[in-house]
Amino acid sequence: MKVFCLLFLLLSASACTSSELKSFTPGEVWRDNKGVHINAHGGGILYQNDVYYWYGEHKTEGQGGNTANVGVHCYSSKDLYNWKDEGIVLSVMPENSGHDIEKGCILERPKVIYNAKMKKYVMWFHLEPKGIGYRGAKSGVAVAEKPVGPFTFVKSLRPNAGHFPMNYPEEMKNAPDRTEGLKFGGGSVPKHPDLLNIVKRDFEGGQMARDMTLFVDDDGKAYHICASEENSTLHISLLTDDYLSHSGVYGRFFVGRFMEAPAMFKKDGKYYLIMSGCTGWTPNAGRSAVAPSVFGPWTELGNPFVGEDSELSFHSQSTYVLPVQGKKNGFIYMGDRWNPSNAIDGRYIWLPIRFEDDRIIINWMDEWSIE
Repeated sequence: MKVFCLLFLLLSASACTSSELKSFTPGEVWRDNKGVHINAHGGGILYQNDVYYWYGEHKTEGQGGNTANVGVHCYSSKDLYNWKDEGIVLSVMPENSGHDIEKGCILERPKVIYNAKMKKYVMWFHLEPKGIGYRGAKSGVAVAEKPVGPFTFVKSLRPNAGHFPMNYPEEMKNAPDRTEGLKFGGGSVPKHPDLLNIVKRDFEGGQMARDMTLFVDDDGKAYHICASEENSTLHISLLTDDYLSHSGVYGRFFVGRFMEAPAMFKKDGKYYLIMSGCTGWTPNAGRSAVAPSVFGPWTELGNPFVGEDSELSFHSQSTYVLPVQGKKNGFIYMGDRWNPSNAIDGRYIWLPIRFEDDRIIINWMDEWSIE
């Protein structure tokens, strides 16, 4: 009898972990091939050789899970519904190691792109060294030979040191930095950023880089998009040909609008952004914009979310927009429903994107499928 019961339990567990999903259920627990809730927060997707790879922050239980205690987790899928756990592809270093990505640092929004020239997989992420809160505002870079890693940490930096933005007025280049003695919050600055001249303050050491994403254009050029200037302004930077550094060519956009959580994609020759406002872990009304080129001019389109709870982006924050392979103009909004009191229980909000002329429209669906 004991043997029969044990066999029944094993078969039941196998059935639970192996049954294939055929739809998305936003906000619900999303289990991988092992039956465990997927742990890839603030993530992004790489499509390579007919496989989707999902990279994200590995969270742990409790409030302490909002810092990096493990590293970057990777999952793979061929249908976007069912995901195989590929393990930790970038591990944080031990405590007291003094490493840039020491356990307890803040490592957020990892994104991976493939460099065809170098035949390398390149990961960028927002990095705050341990113990300094969000004052570091740095970017981290890691590389790998395979999409499932292991990734090797290369460096951390602040972008575009020694370079002014391409669209920075000449008179501001010569104006003084007016930030001395002032205190800054994540969602406001004491004066308009142009009056403060934050770019001038950070000219030598490099510009601030917090919430970020990567975008690779049809010509193979890659761009780093991040919240900068104390979160007040979005910076879009052209990367070098190897995708490992900033080229010094960059622009500043949405000055003073406090856009974070950027997600860029391209449709019919136009460039789109989905972003959020800056309210910490608390959700807010989403933002969106369109432009004829990566470097603008950008035109705001308003909140893309429509319906009940749209002013809270369905209790989510953007992290990535996924082009669905084989589906013309098929795009999926990827958002996070954060749970800062128990970080590991963050949920994923994936919803289809549709368009009305240039405007991005995202409606809530309890359940839906690509088909």
